Amino acid sequence: MSPKASQQRRLFISDCEGPISKNDNAYELSEHFIPKGDSFFALVSRYDDVQADVVKRPEYKAGDTLRLILPFLKAYGVTNEKIKKVSKDRILLVPGAKDTLHFVNNLMPSFIVSTSYEQYIHALCNLVEFPCENVYCTALDLDRYQISKKEVERLRQLREEITALNMIEIPKGAVSINDFSERNKKTIRRLDDIFWEEITEMESGKMLKDVNPVGGFEKAHAIEDIVEKTDSRLSDVMYVGDSITDVQSFQLVKQNGGLTVSFNGNRYAVREAEVAVLSKNTIVTSILADAFSKFGKSHVVKLVEEWSYSALKRYRVTSALRNRIVELYPETLPQVEMITSENKERLMEESSAFRKTVRGEAIGRLG
Repeated sequence: MSPKASQQRRLFISDCEGPISKNDNAYELSEHFIPKGDSFFALVSRYDDVQADVVKRPEYKAGDTLRLILPFLKAYGVTNEKIKKVSKDRILLVPGAKDTLHFVNNLMPSFIVSTSYEQYIHALCNLVEFPCENVYCTALDLDRYQISKKEVERLRQLREEITALNMIEIPKGAVSINDFSERNKKTIRRLDDIFWEEITEMESGKMLKDVNPVGGFEKAHAIEDIVEKTDSRLSDVMYVGDSITDVQSFQLVKQNGGLTVSFNGNRYAVREAEVAVLSKNTIVTSILADAFSKFGKSHVVKLVEEWSYSALKRYRVTSALRNRIVELYPETLPQVEMITSENKERLMEESSAFRKTVRGEAIGRLG
C-alpha cells in the first residue's frame, strides 16, 4: 500500500467538551435553570462516577448523568428552545480549537463523538464550521414529554432533598459500595431509591428509559461505526478525550493499536490514555494529528518521548505549526508526556489540577 493510501485511511476522532470547548453544557443548564443547580449537578455527576466506574451498574454508562437530570430540567420549565438558546449563548472554545478542527479536517476524515445534547453540539458545529454529519451526540426532544403539576411539585421536593445530601467522596481504589464510608453509602442508597425506584415509576421516568447519552460504551460503539463506514481500521484512529465518558473509547482504540490522547484529562482519562497533554491551546492536538496523519502512531510516540522545540523540526512537524507554537510558547512548550506506570499517578494529579485552570474549578472537578 502506498503512503498516500495509508494516510487517507487515518481518522481523527475527538470528544467535544474538554478537548474542543471549555463548557460542561449539562452542568451549565442545571446551574441556569435549577435552584442550586451547581450543587445538584455536582452530586449527580459524582453518583454517575460511582455507578459507572465502581458499582458498574448493569446497562449503566458514564455520562448517564445527562438522562438523570432530565426530569428535573422538565420540572423547572426547560424546553428544547431554552436548551438551544442557553447552549448557543454560552459556548466557550478552548483557544485554537476552531483552527485545529479546520486543520485536522483537511488532513484526514475527522469526527466529534460527544455525550453532550444535540442542541449544544449543533450550535458549536455552526460556530466552528464543522460538518454536523460527522458528529455523534445525545439526541434529546424534551418537548415530547408532559408531566402533571403534582409530579412537578414532587420533583422539586426531590431536588431540594438531593442538594441537601452530603457530597460523595470516592475512596482511592474503590471497587464496590463496601469501600465507601457509611455517610457516603447512605447518600448513594438514597439516590438509588430516587432514580431507580421513585422516578422510574413517574411519567417523567420515560426520559430515563428513552434518552440514551453517547457516553461510555456508546462512544466506543460510535467509533466502531465510524471505522466501518470509512472502511478504516481501529489502528488508524487518533482519539482525543478528557473524562470518564472516554474510558471505553480509550480502551478500544488503544487495544487495537490506535493512538489515545488525554487532553487536559481528569484521572479517569489519564488512567486509560497513552499520551497526556496539558495545554491551554489546542495547537498541541494539531501537531500530534499532523504527525499521526503523515507517519503513524510510532512516529508520534517518538515525537512525544523527545518533546522539545528541536524535536518538532526533527520529526517533520509542518513549519506553520512549529512557527505558531513558538509564537504561543516562546520559552517553554506545553507539557506533553507518554503515560507510563512510573508517571501515571503524577500525571493524574498534574492533569487534574491543570484542567481546573483551563475550565474553571467547578467544571474541572467533574468526572
